[in-house]
Amino acid sequence: MAEPILQVRNLTKHFGGLAAVDNVSLEIRPAGLHAVIGPNGAGKSTLINLLSGELSASSGQIIFRGQEIGLLAPEQRSRRGIARSFQKTNIFPSFTALENCRLAAQSRQPRPLAWMRDALSYESMMFTAKQVLAAVELSGRAGDLALALSHGEQRQLEIAMCLATEPELLLLDEPLAGMGTEESLRMVELIKKLSASHAILLVEHDMDAVFQLAQVLTVMVDGRLLASGTPEQIRADREVQAAYLGEPENRP
Repeated sequence: MAEPILQVRNLTKHFGGLAAVDNVSLEIRPAGLHAVIGPNGAGKSTLINLLSGELSASSGQIIFRGQEIGLLAPEQRSRRGIARSFQKTNIFPSFTALENCRLAAQSRQPRPLAWMRDALSYESMMFTAKQVLAAVELSGRAGDLALALSHGEQRQLEIAMCLATEPELLLLDEPLAGMGTEESLRMVELIKKLSASHAILLVEHDMDAVFQLAQVLTVMVDGRLLASGTPEQIRADREVQAAYLGEPENRP
């Protein structure tokens, strides 16, 4: 089995007297999908915010590729190879889809661009932008303003922007939220394709999608890790059934 790309050890985040994440440990391996599920308020999004650097941990360790990154800023973690999406789509609505991806690719340039030079003349950035749009099946919308895209297409664009930063680990926070059936199916197929070449940590409430995609599931309740294992193990876990999934006949 491949060595973990990410190791989380006894991670804790306090807000005053509340432990939003309480002594959580888990491992993410390369090229696969690890889903984190749990009821609202379980600490799932706080966990992603800790891993991406939007929040600093109260205690514990975050080890990426063998190096402690808990004190690094979000942009430093991004340069190490960690990208994330947000619950609320985070794009530049007044820019075209291509420009959004070009800006993301620009963040990987070793030095600032020449301010008198046309940004579209940088061939390597434009190649990357077009490549990631193709990867999320948005090549046909490259010249359209992001605000003109459907909700599902905007979510695809956000993932394309993540890919433009050349990540090894993708943190996806409820990527299916607010989608209709057709858009959800398209997103599930995209995530499945990406999991063949990227490590993915997925937070999602759509249990059908989660059990279809995940190789490993972690269940959080009240900030704590309740159980972790294969989808089959999680389905059969009586504590998980009682706390989250419901009785066996009602499970996904």
